[in-house]
Amino acid sequence: MDAHQIAVISLISLILFILPAFGAYLLFPKAGQPGWKALIPVLNTYEMLRIADRPLIWFFLQFIPVAGWFITLGLLIEFIKTFGRFKFWEHTLIVLTLGLYLIVIGMDPKTRFIGREGVRKYKKSTAREWIDAGVFAVVAATLIRTFVFEAYTIPTGSMEKTLLINDFLFVSKFSYGPRIPNTPLSIPFVHNTMPITNGNSYVEWIKIPYTRWFPSPVKRNDVVVFNFPEGDTVINLPEYQSLRPYYEVCRELGRGNMDSGRQIVLDNPDQYPLVLRPVDKEENYIKRCTAIAGDTLQIKNQVLWINGKAVPFPAESETNYTVVTKGQQLDEQAMKDQYDVDITKPEEFQTTGMANQYDILLTWAAHQKMVKSGLAVSITPDIDSQEMVWPYTPTSTWTRDNFGPLWIPAKGATLTLTPQNYPIYQRAIRVYEHNEFELKDGKFWLNGQPVTQYTFKMNYYWMMGDNRHGSQDSRYWGFVPEDHVVGEAALIWMSWDHGVRWSRLFKKIK
Repeated sequence: MDAHQIAVISLISLILFILPAFGAYLLFPKAGQPGWKALIPVLNTYEMLRIADRPLIWFFLQFIPVAGWFITLGLLIEFIKTFGRFKFWEHTLIVLTLGLYLIVIGMDPKTRFIGREGVRKYKKSTAREWIDAGVFAVVAATLIRTFVFEAYTIPTGSMEKTLLINDFLFVSKFSYGPRIPNTPLSIPFVHNTMPITNGNSYVEWIKIPYTRWFPSPVKRNDVVVFNFPEGDTVINLPEYQSLRPYYEVCRELGRGNMDSGRQIVLDNPDQYPLVLRPVDKEENYIKRCTAIAGDTLQIKNQVLWINGKAVPFPAESETNYTVVTKGQQLDEQAMKDQYDVDITKPEEFQTTGMANQYDILLTWAAHQKMVKSGLAVSITPDIDSQEMVWPYTPTSTWTRDNFGPLWIPAKGATLTLTPQNYPIYQRAIRVYEHNEFELKDGKFWLNGQPVTQYTFKMNYYWMMGDNRHGSQDSRYWGFVPEDHVVGEAALIWMSWDHGVRWSRLFKKIK
């Protein structure tokens, strides 16, 4: 963790020691302890521990970053039990007010100290036992999902055939360091939108700046889960969201002019209801990291080049090829077993109307195998030379199969600004790094000052799907900032397609 992250975590921990002090000052004398001890942060929780007669290890566990916050709140609950406060709603108030509810308890003339012996005599009802067990399970699961691993489901075919639709994954939060939620006050197990009501599942009363413990950079070829960078603004209807991103809709409505399209959306709020989302509540995407901070990337006829060197295709990555065979009949089962192609599916296999020529969706491994086996006379990739891609400038000639060269921003690296690179880097500077930035009258203005260079505050990454012609990825929306990275896809624990795909269970993701 850097100094800023340590400062944020320390400040929150200090608040949890300070806020309970006011109520504890009133309660300590009732327990036979001088009130002044409650006013000294850290010492106050130690005295609460002694009053509640809990194990000494609790005191030291408080100093574990973030997890220690929950220990402190648990200690406050144990403390008020010694004053006969056993109701669930009172324990909830202690947590929600971060200890300020102690003031109410301390000012109540009926409050009496019953000590640990009195606590032991209290018997919970069966319903209360179940409620406490449920709360503990939710808290434990939330901690695991935040700091250890989380389960994800593959919804689309953008990573086929490395990952298939309805593969269920474990995503490691340790690989790049656990990221602290920007919006900690949210409904457990609901990402951003409540079912039925369609409202936000979170509130932004407390917002924590980007903080990551023990950060480790993303590596080339990692399969990464991240928050969709253009998901900060969405049209809040099922047919839009990340299926048709807000920025894409604006380009379409404005016929390439973002400002015109944005105005159309703003002028029609009933047709295009907008929702703004913090980083941790943007939709989750999963892609392969093809370039890391500081790399120069280029795509030439589908072949990826990094820093001037061609990069082999991932074995299970797929794209469309025109295949000319020697004229032999293609056996359905053999094509499935040897080349993983289902010739009954139009999205995988089509005839072209020419003798012995087919359009086939092949993995790179199957492509190599078909070449080696001699089945095909020729295999030619279908190169797209038409579809416009990011950064969508009128003069750009980039397509999804011929793209770049493009430099990926790195933390601490300085870029000389030009009118040509402004469309590429302006969003990173303005949105992701929270600056006022514009090109006006031929000059670059950063936070009100003229500049000719910019030094980046974060690392950035380039993410692409293994299904190169069926993936909405960085070629359509640009860089992924480091604060959007969630974790590394590590393991397939379940896979389903009209039944369990047994061969994929517990398969390590490469």
